[in-house]
Amino acid sequence: MPLFDTHNTWAFVFGLMGNVISFAVFLSPVPTFYRVWKKKTTEGFQSLPYVVALFSATLWLYYATQKKDVFLLVTINAFGCFIETIYISMFLAYAPKKARMLTVKLLLLMNFGGFCLILLLCQLLAKGTTRTKIIGGICVGFSVCVFAAPLSIIRTVIKTRSVEYMPFSLSLTLTISAVIWLLYGLALKDIYVAFPNVIGFALGALQMILYVVYKYCKTTPHLGEKEVEAAKLPEVSLDMLKLGTISSPEPPIAVVRQANKCTCGNDRRAEIEDGQNAKNGKQSSSAEAT
Repeated sequence: MPLFDTHNTWAFVFGLMGNVISFAVFLSPVPTFYRVWKKKTTEGFQSLPYVVALFSATLWLYYATQKKDVFLLVTINAFGCFIETIYISMFLAYAPKKARMLTVKLLLLMNFGGFCLILLLCQLLAKGTTRTKIIGGICVGFSVCVFAAPLSIIRTVIKTRSVEYMPFSLSLTLTISAVIWLLYGLALKDIYVAFPNVIGFALGALQMILYVVYKYCKTTPHLGEKEVEAAKLPEVSLDMLKLGTISSPEPPIAVVRQANKCTCGNDRRAEIEDGQNAKNGKQSSSAEAT
């Protein structure tokens, strides 16, 4: 059997294009990890996206081994496993102890424990097409969760009315990648490859629309918080004015300044002086009487 099945021309073309685009997507974090290597610190970066990407590539690689004529699906996911392993290794080398321990726990829970459990159950309890369907269903479910991750970014864009947190180049690349792999799945008539990329394409198209809508928006990302703070200031001023008018007819500013001073010590000192003056007055009067 040849490595590349050219009988299905469209599947070969779309698979080859998908490999090229996905290679670029997998290599996009290289500048980040170059900076990590150069500065010898992870600078607060999280390892979860890379652990999830490794688990996803491993699942799809396992699925591809159960199919025929999907060598292009094998190549891209094998490369994904390789490059994500490098990223995680660098993260473990330069991350602080707390982040390193969390990454190790995620790897043991997801990439080792979770994948080994899926592998054993599928190998022991399912055979043939049934095993392929089970693995494909697991891959689809996990891929849907991964594609749903940009929902938080979409929510941030709508809330802040700014595309600062949604880089156009990355969103465009991911959208094109979803389209190419969708066409690849349709060419192979593989619903497990095609379906997740329908969701990926829909979310990518939504990001593109939002980018066009908010591209020329002048609102700053934190304007919502500033508006809330500005709305609170009149309420505080109003309360201070009320306190001023109740306590004294003088201007509110003077009342506020006086209210901030502690006069209890002065009052106590005046009482003591009055008592001493009264006592001295009595002593002087008795002296005159004698």
